[in-house]
Amino acid sequence: MAEEIKNAVPKKLPLLPVRDVVVFPYMVLPLIVGREKSQKALDVAMKRDRIILLATQKKVQTEDPVKEDIYEVGTVAEILQLLKMPDGSSKILVEGMKRAKFGNFITHPEGYIEVDVDLLAVETEMTPEIEALMRETISLFEKYIRLNPRLPFGTISSLNAIEEPGRLADVIAAHLLIKNPQKQIILDTVQPDKRLEKLIEIINSELEILNIEKKIQTRVRSQIEKSQKEYYLNEQMKAIQKELRQKDDYAKEMDELKKKIKAVKMTPEAEEIALKEHARLEKMMPFSPEATVIRTYIDWLIAVPWAEKTKDNLDIQHAEEILNEDHYGLDKVKTRILEYLAVCKMTRKLKGPILCFVGPPGTGKTSIGKSISRSLGRKFVRISLGGVRDEAEIRGHRRTYIGALPGKIIQSLRKAKSKNPIFLMDEVDKMGMDFRGDPASALLEVLDPEQNSTFMDHYLDVEFDLSDVMFITTANTLYSIPPALVDRMEILEFHSYTKEEKIHIAKKFLIPRQMKEHGVSNEQVKITDEAINFIIKEYTLEAGVRNLEREIANILRKVVKEIVSEKKKEAIEITEDKVKKYLGIPKYHKDEKSENQIGVATGLAWTEVGGDILAIEVAVMPGKGNLMLTGKLGEVMKESATAALSHIRSNSKKFGIPDNYFKDKEIHVHVPEGAIPKDGPSAGITIATALISAITNKPVKKDVAMTGEITLRGRVLSIGGFKEKVLAAYRSGIHTIIFPKENLKDMEEISLEIRNKMKFIPVKTIDEIVEYVFDVKSKKNGKGSRR
Repeated sequence: MAEEIKNAVPKKLPLLPVRDVVVFPYMVLPLIVGREKSQKALDVAMKRDRIILLATQKKVQTEDPVKEDIYEVGTVAEILQLLKMPDGSSKILVEGMKRAKFGNFITHPEGYIEVDVDLLAVETEMTPEIEALMRETISLFEKYIRLNPRLPFGTISSLNAIEEPGRLADVIAAHLLIKNPQKQIILDTVQPDKRLEKLIEIINSELEILNIEKKIQTRVRSQIEKSQKEYYLNEQMKAIQKELRQKDDYAKEMDELKKKIKAVKMTPEAEEIALKEHARLEKMMPFSPEATVIRTYIDWLIAVPWAEKTKDNLDIQHAEEILNEDHYGLDKVKTRILEYLAVCKMTRKLKGPILCFVGPPGTGKTSIGKSISRSLGRKFVRISLGGVRDEAEIRGHRRTYIGALPGKIIQSLRKAKSKNPIFLMDEVDKMGMDFRGDPASALLEVLDPEQNSTFMDHYLDVEFDLSDVMFITTANTLYSIPPALVDRMEILEFHSYTKEEKIHIAKKFLIPRQMKEHGVSNEQVKITDEAINFIIKEYTLEAGVRNLEREIANILRKVVKEIVSEKKKEAIEITEDKVKKYLGIPKYHKDEKSENQIGVATGLAWTEVGGDILAIEVAVMPGKGNLMLTGKLGEVMKESATAALSHIRSNSKKFGIPDNYFKDKEIHVHVPEGAIPKDGPSAGITIATALISAITNKPVKKDVAMTGEITLRGRVLSIGGFKEKVLAAYRSGIHTIIFPKENLKDMEEISLEIRNKMKFIPVKTIDEIVEYVFDVKSKKNGKGSRR
């Protein structure tokens, strides 16, 4: 038949496009024909001589291929069998005969494709080179079959009988499991030697891939076999132990863990999750990383005090004795704790209050938290929030992260081993925020009595009841705490101590504690009241007693050194002179009061560390009517100075100031200690007083201090930190204070002792101040002295 085709060239043949296979000469294979054009091409071929051209499509999904969609080189084949299928398609068996290239692509009127066929046949002489190529190809194909289990090994035996190089290349290419474009390259290659070379190149590439696959399979198989072996042996061990009624250490540990889970009385939700994780842990290898993570999580669930509580001591008299024993004063805080105990005693159930202690450093905010826990009989835990910037410090990290842990709330409760401790959050006003979140926002849930019963830590991922915890927070100021957080807390203010209170605290608390720490007794060292008073006046300037205790410790260290080195047996009495000897030159020596000055008024300020006095100086000089403000003043304070000057200018006749006075005068307002930032509206009346003094040339009384905000109409508005400012004036030896009438309500916070020693003048307008502050007797003659 091949000779007949060869003699008939050129000849037109019907074309059958093949979708997913490349047909080689000498290859017998079945095909399913379903397309209408292909069916008609089959019918024409069967009517003629059963000869048809098979060519592969470039894309399988093309339904109606044109010339550009089909490879130009195909195979002339003979149809050996044809079988019509019930669904209308045909199943044929074809045998490839010769490779051929088609020409004109014509759609016949009968509906099939007909092409001109040009047979591609080359006569080849056997040479040693071709023989070598044939042997190499057979050798590589043998290796290929060994590595590829999908090919039958018997294929090799039929290859050895092939002597023609082109036929050998076509048969091997037909058996290779490679992509159609690679097979088509071999079909396009007419020269047998070139065909063998390309085949060798393709087989070598496939061998590399097969070797890599074999290595991967071997490695995976060995791992699987190892795991199966371990699993099999473990199962055998369990079966043997079950027969012997024994358990291995890991199984015993798992049983103990399960007992602990049921014993800690978790919430139903937490217990369900813990048992679920325990079931997962039992199925894992003990030393796998995932097992370690799950075990740590279960340990945390067990360690949290779900139901453990300390019993409150509801004896109010006992609690009062402890609070008075540890702290002097602080009546508001003590009363609040005793009220809580009284309500608990009546109702037997009350949510823990959320208190916020606000006051200067050293006033006992942190230490009273310990006293509260001792008076109630509860555990005490403390965390410092100063500098905390990460929300995860409060809520914990999610378990997806390596090294994840619960937040400080859950960690502290685990440490306390009780679900109702006294929980002190120190320095809540010193928290920050950055890209990791805002810890203050995370505290909103913790410190809200309506929400904290369902607190959710990111690590535990189950609800925990914090409603029994008594939360106490401490802060120096409230302005840096978000308003939403302040709203959730009950604010209790801690005020500065007076000199008398400091002396009492030193005698009752500080000196005995420092004597005990330094190993001396009252028989060896005695500190007089005068010495304590001298230390407070000359060596400390603070709202609390922290520096006072530090100076007492400094004295005792030097006394102990004398006792040890000089072997003194008689008691050493610490007097005012001894204080100078031990502590050196006084740090805060106060100058004697100077005479009353023009353009200088004394104001009162309030800072994070308590109250302070503030001198405001005004100078008037020739100029262009400008106002200069110096002393590192904030925007609010600058606006107060502008408002004060505007009020004076608009009421110049009232103050005896000529109409054109300000036209050619320049006014300079300065607040000393220029390196320290100052702000706030409460210096308004002080600035106004200093301005009037400088402009009218009248001296201001030195022993009068004032505080209050001024308006353009001359009204004096209320201020904050009243008690702190009064105590600062009292410490500085000032006996007269002018303050807004709206602050009369705050007089109740001032002790009776101070009220008796000082003169308080409430005012509503700046006009009332003028009557008190100017020293009329010592006023100097000048243009501004006439009223």
